[in-house]
Amino acid sequence: MRQSLVIGLLTTSFLGTLAGADPAKGSTAQEIVAQSDLVRNPVQSFETVTTLTEYVSGRQRSQEELAVYSKLDLATRQYRNLVQYLAPPRDAGKRVLLGGGALWFYDPASKASVRISPQQRLVGQAAIGDVLTVNFAVDYSAKLLGDETVEDAERRQRHCWHLELKAADDQATYARAEYWIEEGSHYPIKARFYSDSGRALKIAYYRHFVQRLGRLRPSEVVIIDAVDTSLATIASLHDSKFRDVPDIWFQRDYLPRLDAR
Repeated sequence: MRQSLVIGLLTTSFLGTLAGADPAKGSTAQEIVAQSDLVRNPVQSFETVTTLTEYVSGRQRSQEELAVYSKLDLATRQYRNLVQYLAPPRDAGKRVLLGGGALWFYDPASKASVRISPQQRLVGQAAIGDVLTVNFAVDYSAKLLGDETVEDAERRQRHCWHLELKAADDQATYARAEYWIEEGSHYPIKARFYSDSGRALKIAYYRHFVQRLGRLRPSEVVIIDAVDTSLATIASLHDSKFRDVPDIWFQRDYLPRLDAR
C-alpha cells in the first residue's frame, strides 16, 4: 500500500511537471523523451510476453519467446528487469536479470550466472537491451535537432520532433541514437541506433498502437539492420498485465530458485 502511494505521488508530480511544459513554448528535449517514455512504459510494475521473430528477405528463420517482468526503481527512475526464456524448449528456463546497474545471464544447465552486455544478441537484429523495459530519458541525454516529417512502419506521414540521444553513462545499450517522436501524441515512431565508433547498427519502427497496460502503446517493434535491410526482427508484445513483482526476484542469488510462471 505504501509503495502504491509513493508511486502514485511520484507519477502525479512527474506528469504535472511535464503537463505544464508546452513543446511549442520551450519544452526541453529531455521532457519530450520523458513523455514518450510514458507512452512506451507504465509506471506500475508489470509483466509482458515478447515474441522475437527473425526474417531474412521476408522469410522467417528463427523465433524466441520471453516473459519480461519489470518494476520501476523509485530512486533511479529506471526499471529493474527479469527476463525468462519460454521457447524454444532448448532455451526454456534461462534467465536474464537487470538490477543494480548490472546484467546477469543464468543458465539452469550450468547453474551459474555470468555478467553480460546489453548488446548481447538474442535473435536476429534484437539484442537483450532491446527487450528490456527502459526509460530513454534516464539512459540518454537528449538534444532537439528540429522538426521532420517521416514515414512510419505503415508508410504514413508523421510530423515528428527529431532528437539526438547520447548515452548518459555506460549502462545504456547504445552509445548514440536518433529518435523521432510524433508531435502532440508523443508516440515513438522511429529510432536509429549507433555504436561507439559512430556506425549505424539498426533502425527500429514502433507500430500497432493498441490498448495495453492502461493506454494506447506500441505492441510491435520492427528492428532492421542498418546496412543489410533484408535482415529484420519483429518484437511482438502481448499478454501484458499489471503485476506486483516481488523485489526478491531481482536478486542474483535468487535466480536458481525462481519460479516466475
